[in-house]
Amino acid sequence: MGKVKQKASKDGSSMMRPALTPEARENQLISLAVDLAEKQLREGTASSQVITHYLKLGSTKERIEKEILEKQKDLIDAKTQNLKSIERQEQMYAEALKVFRGYSGHGDEEDD
Repeated sequence: MGKVKQKASKDGSSMMRPALTPEARENQLISLAVDLAEKQLREGTASSQVITHYLKLGSTKERIEKEILEKQKDLIDAKTQNLKSIERQEQMYAEALKVFRGYSGHGDEEDD
């Protein structure tokens, strides 16, 4: 898929293609907000809240917290995979026991 050409509007800003999903719309708005914050920072007209926000993003504490969150996400993913693996093993054991019962002549007894 090729890039969408952006047309300049009367005030010099560029037009975006309408978003197809709420997530895409949110991303567009975030992009516009970041662009505006950058413009304000460059022009020296940014509010103290905008300046503080970007200062916090660049802090060591923020980077460490972000790294911790990423590691927690990885841990949750690993736990999820482990649980799925355990479920598959339990299914395999149940199937193996069923087959062994058939070999021993007990058939499909479900008394256990």
